[in-house]
Order: sequence, then structure tokens, then C-alpha cells
Amino acid sequence: MLKPLVPLSALFWCAAALAQPCADIEAGSASYTVCDFDARQNVIRLFLRDGGGGLYGGFSSLADDLARRGETLAFAMNAGMYAPDYAPVGLYVEGGRQLHGANTAAGEGNFHMKPNGVFWVDGARAGVTETGRFLTSRMHPADATQSGPMLVIGGRINPHIHESGASGKFRNGVCVTQGHVAHFAISNQPVTFFQFASLFRDRLKCSDALFLDGGTASAIYAPSLSRHDRFHPMGPLIGVTPKR
Repeated sequence: MLKPLVPLSALFWCAAALAQPCADIEAGSASYTVCDFDARQNVIRLFLRDGGGGLYGGFSSLADDLARRGETLAFAMNAGMYAPDYAPVGLYVEGGRQLHGANTAAGEGNFHMKPNGVFWVDGARAGVTETGRFLTSRMHPADATQSGPMLVIGGRINPHIHESGASGKFRNGVCVTQGHVAHFAISNQPVTFFQFASLFRDRLKCSDALFLDGGTASAIYAPSLSRHDRFHPMGPLIGVTPKR
């Protein structure tokens, strides 16, 4: 008898997640909300400003703007770190237009904990790619956001993330499996970087995962769970709408 290439537990997890996009789960000693969306069946985009140039700043204004266009916001999450003027700290591409260049400078803070990475979407394809590899690949996706650090790289936790780390915060991040299924996760309680990275490596089975942000900047909009975090204002947002 042929052995399955993927553990049955992982197959059951993926099937359940895709049938119901969001779920509250326990991993280790912590609680998380995980929302999974297939880019072949949903439109995953980045949003910063509306057609009039005004900052969305939060999920309500984005949902209302999309509703005026006849679209339904099925999910949203803050899309990475931003400056005091709400501009992205790193690479930011929206609708095929690069609005901010890649940031490869050294510095303080989580963004500069190397390596950092890029979450990108191009039609029915999506991925998380380490920044250096992304830039040398000369990819030109429709949407991309740079953040950091990478949580998981090639199936291993970032070597700069140590199990002994004691700093606990609310955290959110993203990974992609099968080249088209985006897994968005947020902790429902303060967790360490190692705990959060372990979620992606061990529970979500992601070979590459990216930290988006932490603290009060971590927020999601998940109407399937009647959840709408209202931390205002925010910079770039990830939004998901069903394909028509």
C-alpha cells in the first residue's frame, strides 16, 4: 500500500480550514485565531488608501468602501509595520504599483531582525519569500508587503528566535502552503516569538512564515467569527474578498 505523502492530520486540518475559513485553535499552551484562504477562490489584496487618497486606517472603512463597489470583505488583517505617517516601512506593492521600495538597511526592532521577508500575491498564486531571495528573483507580483522577521525559513525556526525568549505580546503573521493557500494567524493572548513561530512550523506545517506585527497593532476582521478588532488607526491592510 502506498503511504500518504502528507500526514492525515494535516489533510484533515486543511480540509476543515478551507470549509470554514476561520477557527480558534489551541497550540501548545496558547490560543490563536487562524484564517485560511485559497487564492484560487478568493481575491487577496493589499489596501492603504481609498480612491480619494484617504487612509483607510481600519477595517470598517475598508469594508464600507468595498461594499460600495459591490464586494464583500470576508477577512482583513493589518499587513505589516508602518511609520508614524502610516506609510509602509518596507516594500509595498498594491494593484501592481510599487508604492514603497524594499528596506534592506540594518536597524533596531523586529523589522530589522534578519532575515525579514515578503508576503506576496499574484492572482491565484501566493507566497512568503525571504527578502534577499525575493529581490534577486525579480518577481513582480500584483501585491506584496515586506515585514520581519521571518519566523520560519525552510522548515526551521529563524535562528535569531530563541526558545528562551521571555517577551510575550499579541502577534500576527502569515504563511502559504501549496503555493496558493494563505494562512493568517493571530494570537489571542501574549506569546513569545518562539511560541508563535512554532505554531506555523508544527501546527500549520509551513516551510516559510512571516511575522507581520505585534502588540496593539495586531488586529483582524473575521465576520465568520463575529470578530472585528478596532485598533485605530492602522497602516497597510490585507483584505480578502470572494471571487465573483
